[in-house]
Amino acid sequence: MKKHDKTLLAALLAMMIGWGCTGKKTQQQPTESDTMVVEVSTPDSTVYGVCGEGTSMHALELVTDEGDTLTYLVDADAEQETVKGGLFAGDRMAVVGYKGAEGDMVATCAVNLTTLMGKWTSIDKNFEIQEGGLVESSIKAETRPWTSWKIHNGQLLLNADTFAIERLGADSLCLENGEGIFVFKRQRQQ
Repeated sequence: MKKHDKTLLAALLAMMIGWGCTGKKTQQQPTESDTMVVEVSTPDSTVYGVCGEGTSMHALELVTDEGDTLTYLVDADAEQETVKGGLFAGDRMAVVGYKGAEGDMVATCAVNLTTLMGKWTSIDKNFEIQEGGLVESSIKAETRPWTSWKIHNGQLLLNADTFAIERLGADSLCLENGEGIFVFKRQRQQ
């Protein structure tokens, strides 16, 4: 194999490894202006629906908002990177996937929107993600409060800020973008 071919192969492998649930590349992180371009120009491939009763350890049954029932395979080795917030029948889900070589649907990212909803807090943020794409901030003096949210191609958009969801659990939310990693704790009802 020639040196040029090895370099090309190494570059292709690095790009493939860089792809994950978020669809982000290992190249430089997007700036805020890049984020806006991505949001506007990239079609959203996310399918929305409810996690069905037929969901199992490695298969996600999704009853879509259009009434169709789709079954996505979930790679057992990559389940933690693919599924954010768990798979619970009846929960609202946002799923990104593709049709595999054998015709099966394969999930690359599944975000449990029911788990995402609620009040989250950190050192400088205190907000509630609500149904209908609304975010309510509890800190009135905040300089740039988030007021809206949506999932776009497996990423969480809070206003114009785009985040990869690194971890979503019952009591923790970990987001990442070009500015860093942001960790939030669920604020319990009193």
